[in-house]
Amino acid sequence: MRVFFDTNILVYAQQSDEKGDRARALLAGGGKLSVQVLNEFTAVSRRKQVREWREIAEAISDVLAVVDPPLALTLDLHQSARILAEEHRLSFYDALIIAAAIETDCDTLFSEDMQHGRRIGRLAVVNPFLQSTT
Repeated sequence: MRVFFDTNILVYAQQSDEKGDRARALLAGGGKLSVQVLNEFTAVSRRKQVREWREIAEAISDVLAVVDPPLALTLDLHQSARILAEEHRLSFYDALIIAAAIETDCDTLFSEDMQHGRRIGRLAVVNPFLQSTT
């Protein structure tokens, strides 16, 4: 199984609760993410969690130690996301995540925010926090 992580997995990995434990276990198994995920994580960490820049850098460093190098945002990725957003009625930013997962040849996208069980091509969206998946 080749997995891609949505931003919320990184956010939960910073918590000291059951969701945090589950998110850290998923990340420890390795996988893929994109620069967009890192950007969103940084924005959420600053705005909603009011974390210091040093804390954010440490958290990102920890994640990058266990996952593959992040996929860069490119014009091709942008164009793929626009097509996915239109064809599948997705928000543009969700489509960017899905396009990145497809680009990195993943078959599973771990996300709490997208529709669990949804398939786009061979990519399946899985909410790893549902009782049936734990």
